[in-house]
Amino acid sequence: MDEIASLPWPVGVVSGVAAFVLIRFGVGAWFTAVGGSLLGPLGEQIGPLLAPFAWVMMFGCWIAAGVSWANARKRRALHDTRSDLDSLAEISWREFEMLVGESFRRKGYQVVETGLGGKDGGIDLILSKNGRRELVQCKQWKRRQVGAATVREMWGLVDHHGADAVHIVSVGGFTPDAARFAAGKPIHLVTGRELLERIRAAQAAAPVGVPAAKPEPSVSPPCPICTGTMVMRHNRRTGEPFLGCARFPKCRGTATIGA
Repeated sequence: MDEIASLPWPVGVVSGVAAFVLIRFGVGAWFTAVGGSLLGPLGEQIGPLLAPFAWVMMFGCWIAAGVSWANARKRRALHDTRSDLDSLAEISWREFEMLVGESFRRKGYQVVETGLGGKDGGIDLILSKNGRRELVQCKQWKRRQVGAATVREMWGLVDHHGADAVHIVSVGGFTPDAARFAAGKPIHLVTGRELLERIRAAQAAAPVGVPAAKPEPSVSPPCPICTGTMVMRHNRRTGEPFLGCARFPKCRGTATIGA
């Protein structure tokens, strides 16, 4: 179920139907076809006996598909509401991994969230694109730089996992020693500012069928709830621009442009 939840949600829906048909009808048909005179008669009986298990498997896959859909929606929301370095640091480490994964998806990568990294590091994401396999480690350290030891450790995992490159994403940046070790190798050190630039570039690209964003007002009003910074957003249904709090989803303050 965890594997299915990590895949696009339509895969989970189709897998549920396939599992039901295979268990409910496929097993019985197999016994009938190859069981001979001894086991063949069981084919007509085993299907109904396995029916409860078939239903459980199908609904289990559909639940995993629902989890996948919810996670995809959360990833999009995390990505589309980041506005500064503070907004990268205020989310949880797990949400930061989801955010980084979404940023790579917007660049055309297929992303698998491994769950192997955990809070203290490791392989957090596996990327695939154009036949290449690349590893990602996420470091949500705002006041601490990633050192050479961490970079060496990730470099050692490249050969072990048959990868072509490794990306290390850190909000707080990297030490000079880490940068020197990565030089000339397929090691991509991504700082928080570089990640933020990627996110802003993707946010600026208007979705298909949605009108281009109007210029942001030179001075935006403070959030009516928390008095924080307001940023330009678009209504997902109508495409109309509005101002929303940069701390979303913790704060849901909104304002009409020009108000």
